[in-house]
Amino acid sequence: MNNITRRRFFEDSLMAATAAALPTASLFAADSPAAISPNSKLTAAIIGCGIRGKAHAIELARLADCEVATVCDPDLDRADEVGAMLVSFRRPMPKKVQDMREVFEDKSIDVVFIATPNHWHALAAIWAMQAGKDVYVEKPVSHNVSEGRRIVQVARKFKRICQAGTQNRSKAGLAEAVRYMHEGKLGEVNLARSIFYSGRSSIGGPVDCVTPPHCDYNLWAGPAPLTKLSRAKFHYDWHWMWETGNGEIGNSNVHATDICRWGLGVEELCKSVLSYGGRFNFGDVAQTPNSQVAIYDFGNKTLVSETRNLKTAQFHPAIRSMWFFYGSEGIIADKHLFDLNGNPISVFDGKAENHFANFLRAVRSRKHTDLAADILEGHKSAALCHLANISYRLGQPATPEEIRTQLSTLTVQDDVTETFEKTHQYLLDAGVNLEQSKIILGEHLQLNTEKESFISNPKADALLTREYRAPFVVPEEHAI
Repeated sequence: MNNITRRRFFEDSLMAATAAALPTASLFAADSPAAISPNSKLTAAIIGCGIRGKAHAIELARLADCEVATVCDPDLDRADEVGAMLVSFRRPMPKKVQDMREVFEDKSIDVVFIATPNHWHALAAIWAMQAGKDVYVEKPVSHNVSEGRRIVQVARKFKRICQAGTQNRSKAGLAEAVRYMHEGKLGEVNLARSIFYSGRSSIGGPVDCVTPPHCDYNLWAGPAPLTKLSRAKFHYDWHWMWETGNGEIGNSNVHATDICRWGLGVEELCKSVLSYGGRFNFGDVAQTPNSQVAIYDFGNKTLVSETRNLKTAQFHPAIRSMWFFYGSEGIIADKHLFDLNGNPISVFDGKAENHFANFLRAVRSRKHTDLAADILEGHKSAALCHLANISYRLGQPATPEEIRTQLSTLTVQDDVTETFEKTHQYLLDAGVNLEQSKIILGEHLQLNTEKESFISNPKADALLTREYRAPFVVPEEHAI
């Protein structure tokens, strides 16, 4: 039975036994911390006080060996919210600032947790490490491929500890599942699938977007242009604009993409990438796709990523975001092992470590190899998402038949035509009129994996970086 046949058989089964066995405990659940002398506590700052910044505050409040002394956000109202949260957890009220440079100038700060919008991730991490801080940076760790590599370069040059916020790498049992594959026990594994199906809605517009009353827009924009915003909501919906976000593939599917890359054991970027999709039915001012498929060719291995924001049946009845590995001796989905017929065999077990605690442990050991998600791994996984978006952005509207023809030329480890047929049906079922709203067929881009650049494609190379707005400039390689 080949990989494609195994995939079809497996995906057609409901895997009810798996659903019944799935854990319900929080990924971040932590044991009660042991008493630690206050003199040994690490002093922390949280930069970015939105949804992820609040999550950071909750996690850090549980850890006895770390005290959040400063919270920073261009919108001071959000900084106030995180400060109040920390007090509610019986932690001291932190200092609140708007400009992150105040954090970097504070020599009492040991570690910085970056939960800003995506376009700030790299520069904030670089500035922090240049100032002698260790850094935990949210996913995707970069807004583009080039600046992701610059974070790695700075971390290594200044011997800083830098953790990526791809917290599934600290999930109990997952490392055991990956080890099982890497030891060859699943046989030859040359196909992985990264799935994120989750409904979203229109962000509206165009309207005159109102900047929050206590928000410094210049500091919020930072490296990005001071664009006159036309979306209805100032916060969060930056995800769906190219100047500041990376779409759903960079926002959510990056987690499963990271696990797929880890499990496949691929150390370089893909040899080629092709992405297709579109933004359908929403009729809003957003720019990024709400439905997207990306095909990453690593030669003898393939990673296929699917992202859906319209109404759809779940890929699996119990798991929203998941990774699938197809081996010659079995199949792994999440932490579960199946035989080739889709029958559950076992669940991989192992001790979980809070992802934030793992970072603090590595800060103390000064060994980046102690990290569950070292910045190099975060960079490579984020870069795949960026490459898919570049393919998409350089694409053109195409008919289903034109897409089928293009896909038939690919030599990869998946029946990508079948994947397209399922995607095509999903769009029709969601009420998309594909005569009026055609699918964007991205360019099939070839890469020089060593240089992390495209082969003979200046237009694609231009999208590996961006124009930065002074003084918020990520330094070039030679300037670090």
